[in-house]
Amino acid sequence: MVLRLVQVNVKARDDAALGRFWAEAFGWDVSSEGPGVTNLEPEGVDWPDPAAFYMDLVSVPDPETVKYRVHLDLATTSAAHQAELVARLKDLGATPADVGQGDVPWTVLADPEGNVFCVLEPREMYRDTGPIAAVVVDCADPRAMARFWDQTLNWTLHEVTDDHAVLRSADGPGPYLEFLRKSGARAWWNRVHLDLLPDPIDDKEAEVTRLRALGAADIDLGQGDVPWTVLADPEGNEFCVLGRH
Repeated sequence: MVLRLVQVNVKARDDAALGRFWAEAFGWDVSSEGPGVTNLEPEGVDWPDPAAFYMDLVSVPDPETVKYRVHLDLATTSAAHQAELVARLKDLGATPADVGQGDVPWTVLADPEGNVFCVLEPREMYRDTGPIAAVVVDCADPRAMARFWDQTLNWTLHEVTDDHAVLRSADGPGPYLEFLRKSGARAWWNRVHLDLLPDPIDDKEAEVTRLRALGAADIDLGQGDVPWTVLADPEGNEFCVLGRH
């Protein structure tokens, strides 16, 4: 049994408009599996190709716009590429954001709905991730989070300290998963969360049982009767284990 981090899921007021922004940012294709859902995929691949990473945007009535516990880091290949990407994202509707970053080599922006993300300076470790270098999660205990997610995904643990943990799949492309130590209690749902795909998909219930044993908890976001299961990791970050539609 395998669980694969297959996509990042973003809550949106207007999934189609926000989907167009990110599709143009990445150069990805746009589709829709139904009303209120916009699906983004790299050109030339079909879901759920294991060689690809995806993004879903889902319309919700009142998405949170001011809490940034989970954000995306975008990869660049050179200083010129970073400058060009920042300029293009601003043309598409991104705006500069100040989250107290100070004088840093990366650029912090917010997408048209206020989701903060970073355009990184070129770094060798992200040369083969695709446009999304990392999904970054603020947390209280990076070591504990690394233990849970390492067991969840069976990824390679590249770094773990009291302040930072870094994991990535050894089997293919896609972003790193990074945990940064930040203080402060959390009392909101994330606008950005991870979707995991079982392989084979019929092992979903067995995988959900395994994750509960690792410390995941069931949560109700009003999802109703759906083919996926919504869980939260030990620090309350929600994620979904997808099932057969």
